[in-house]
Amino acid sequence: MATTYFTDDHEWIRVEGGVATVGITDYAQEQLGDLVFVELPEKGRKLAKGDVAVVVESVKAASDVYAPVDGEIIDANEALSSDPALVNSAATGDGWLWKMKLADEGQLTGLLDEAGYKALIG
Repeated sequence: MATTYFTDDHEWIRVEGGVATVGITDYAQEQLGDLVFVELPEKGRKLAKGDVAVVVESVKAASDVYAPVDGEIIDANEALSSDPALVNSAATGDGWLWKMKLADEGQLTGLLDEAGYKALIG
């Protein structure tokens, strides 16, 4: 069964079997507005927690999306190349950004659960 965590930077991370799927939250996509471009990460790239993994550009601004934990990129959501608005319409579903193999599952303990994230955004 998958477990979902959240970060203070408005990313969600869904973990199942040592693989994490990462995206931005509904709150984040609402703040950004309509996305017009998503710069996807390269497969095989190793990320440390806090590294910039993806850049999303909206009609308002460009924003960095950070790696919530250490790991290696194993997949990127290629559908976003032709349809970046998927992030707006399905931020926590089909609008995921990348998948990564976790380097240290212990890092997950520092992330927020859904209740903690809802308290953060008020």
